[in-house]
Amino acid sequence: MAKLQAIRGMHDILMHDTPRWHFMEESINSILNQYGYHEIRLPVVEKTELFKRSIGDNTDIVSKEMYSFDDRNETSLTLRPEGTAGCVRAGIEHGLFHNQTQRLWYIGPMFRHERPQKGRQRQFHQIGVEAFGFKGPDIDAEHILMCARIWKALNLSDISLELNSLGTSESRSKYREILVDYFLSNKDKLDEDSLVRLEQNPLRILDSKNPQMQTLIKDSPTMNEYLDAESADHFSGLKAILDSAGIEYKVNPRLVRGLDYYGKTVFEWITNQLGAQGTVCAGGRYDGLVEHHGASSTPAVGFAIGLERLLELTDFNNMPDKVTPHVYLLLSGEQAIERGILLAEQLRDQLSELRILSHCGGGSLKSQFKKADKSGAQLALILGEDELDRNQVTVKFLRTDDSQTVINWPEISNFLRSTLSI
Repeated sequence: MAKLQAIRGMHDILMHDTPRWHFMEESINSILNQYGYHEIRLPVVEKTELFKRSIGDNTDIVSKEMYSFDDRNETSLTLRPEGTAGCVRAGIEHGLFHNQTQRLWYIGPMFRHERPQKGRQRQFHQIGVEAFGFKGPDIDAEHILMCARIWKALNLSDISLELNSLGTSESRSKYREILVDYFLSNKDKLDEDSLVRLEQNPLRILDSKNPQMQTLIKDSPTMNEYLDAESADHFSGLKAILDSAGIEYKVNPRLVRGLDYYGKTVFEWITNQLGAQGTVCAGGRYDGLVEHHGASSTPAVGFAIGLERLLELTDFNNMPDKVTPHVYLLLSGEQAIERGILLAEQLRDQLSELRILSHCGGGSLKSQFKKADKSGAQLALILGEDELDRNQVTVKFLRTDDSQTVINWPEISNFLRSTLSI
């Protein structure tokens, strides 16, 4: 019989790690709430055509990495490789963009069939943030400032911002012609992927990670030489806000992003602490995407944070403990078990922050004490026949002087509140 194990590149997040995930997610959620963004929950499966139309047929994601399959109705479906396309689809379907602005965020798993490595798995998790209906560079700046606030909350260091502008579709078309001429004159130096991209989307050659291509890419014409006035003004406005806010950045004229829908602003937050997978967060403008799907023209900007990568960078030293029980309830005898379960419920009603772990499964008091100690609880509440007869519980301090005291039943709640400061 084959060994049971997870699919390659898709990992369990075990109970030892989930508190870190909760801390990270709650920290980000709190900041998104500060900025007035609202959560939207999207399906993990969409029609394949949605991603082909949004991301681009010729991108690596669509051509090589998507998990696509036909359902029983012979409709081609795809596990979402990113979140923006689904968010746009939901906005159009539910009329969220009609004469409205929207600030939205979502969280969940994404799927890409890549070679698994540190910081890059086939099932990975993202928090995505999208804003619709805002034309100016102020919303671009808000997204970047929001990111900076998230890094500060998680005590991240050594993370830097790179910016670029891809201009409007008209200026990109002119730049495309210049770029094609340049790469055609160096066609013998292009790798196989770049030869394909040369025919389909030459800007994607600038995103090549092939070391042998880097000199050629470095010497290529840059977009800022051909940027239209509208995009140049937008980019200048963004940089002015970031300068005023004290946000450090580097303008990287080779930054193009791996999805076809981007225009004007693009940005990445990168680190050198994760090896080759240095991009922690990336985003930019996609003003034409909503209209591309048949709806009214709607300016839009967004970004996504890779949570597995962020987890590697986050400082958890000051993470509050929300898992270890405050109290372990030891029970001896059938009546004590029945009364003890009710006592625990009563205490949870009275002290909403109390974490109380009731012993289940029987066993001697000696074995229960071992489990109480192992649980990390500060106090052990002991309920046996003697305590039942007197309507009392015995309290043993597990982490200080190992002393114990007896508390009358009606006084337990106040005792725990003052002793545990909850």
